[in-house]
Amino acid sequence: MRPPFLLGYGTNGFGDHPLHTALDVLDDVGYDAVALTLGFPHLDPFAPGAPTEVAALRAHLARMRGGRGAAVVVETGTRYLLDPLHKHRPTLVDRDASLRIRFLERAVEIAAELDARCVSFFSGILPDDASPADGWARLRDRIPPLARYAGERGVRLAIEPEPGMLVETVDDALRLLAEAGEPPELGITVDVGHCLVVEPGGVEGALRAAAPHLSNVQLDDMPRSHHEHRPFGEGEIDLPLVLATLADIGYTGVAAVELPRHSHDAPRLALAGRTALLRAWASVTGTPTSERTVP
Repeated sequence: MRPPFLLGYGTNGFGDHPLHTALDVLDDVGYDAVALTLGFPHLDPFAPGAPTEVAALRAHLARMRGGRGAAVVVETGTRYLLDPLHKHRPTLVDRDASLRIRFLERAVEIAAELDARCVSFFSGILPDDASPADGWARLRDRIPPLARYAGERGVRLAIEPEPGMLVETVDDALRLLAEAGEPPELGITVDVGHCLVVEPGGVEGALRAAAPHLSNVQLDDMPRSHHEHRPFGEGEIDLPLVLATLADIGYTGVAAVELPRHSHDAPRLALAGRTALLRAWASVTGTPTSERTVP
């Protein structure tokens, strides 16, 4: 019995592989979906050849899963694409966010071409020259036009709460949705590892609070003490609880493993990650798994 949501893996965990090779590995392992991080080293959305690369990527995704096609979500967490000296800058809470906004628009355009489930993004860390009120005002002004841009192209956006950022928790994300007028194109991404670090209600509380707007899920293990993505079994996540909660709230979107600092061991971890997920799901349903796993 397979879970009702689509198990995927993030390309930011395959930084030492060409993109199409990474997709072949993920297809061989048996993933249903891909979380595509735009930017180095795989797909620079601003490169002159990007349209050709996107068309080739669309064809490759369609061939996966024996021709049934793999689902895709577009991630925008690449570190130095917009500024080679400052990680993630500029963000939506910086004074000048024009380059970030154009990047997100390009992500929406690419997502539309790929029929992606959503474009996931974050608020950013508040700069030293801004107050929280400044940051919230900037988000309130900038989110609605982005949502309209996405909606006009049939694309959904999903804000991801990140430890240390202005939008840090699911409650923060819900506040942003409300203050932005709850545009129908705007949802929420939940990284389950983050929940251990910043969510008062833990993973289950965060997923249930986000459920009406949940558009994307990232899966990883993590210690409760700090923000560090780890393979399953190397942190404190209760993986069966995560999967059972997703099923109970009726989530049917992509749930993708995110290990952005583990490219050195990507093929093994991709298979090990899917094995852990299938075993956790089997423990939820009480049925044995018959799919390919690792010991």
